[in-house]
Amino acid sequence: MTTLVEGKHAGHFLVWEAFRDYTRETITIASGTLEPGTVLGKITASGKYAAFAPAATNGTETAVAVLWGRADASGGDAPAVAVVRGPAVVNRHDLVFAGTPSGPEIAAAHADLLAVGILVR
Repeated sequence: MTTLVEGKHAGHFLVWEAFRDYTRETITIASGTLEPGTVLGKITASGKYAAFAPAATNGTETAVAVLWGRADASGGDAPAVAVVRGPAVVNRHDLVFAGTPSGPEIAAAHADLLAVGILVR
């Protein structure tokens, strides 16, 4: 019997949001191939988004959004949709972090998201 494995779906991490037209925006991903639910930081110099990187000093060290669907910016900037503000509730187990952030770095990202109204449960 064949075993089927279902991948991540757009918005799978979302538990609740007030109004999708308020909490989501079209953004620009600067680099990388990112999965739905990836925690994002905003590059200060360009206003573009990239995966949250706690050791960075370009703005992506602060979590500010969660990627809605898959985005492929491996060949250059790519448009995407992200939850950028609350009120919204997301499932902590469905969030994707690039690299291997430590427990305290993940906790800090959760606090950063709460600051923009995205509650991690």
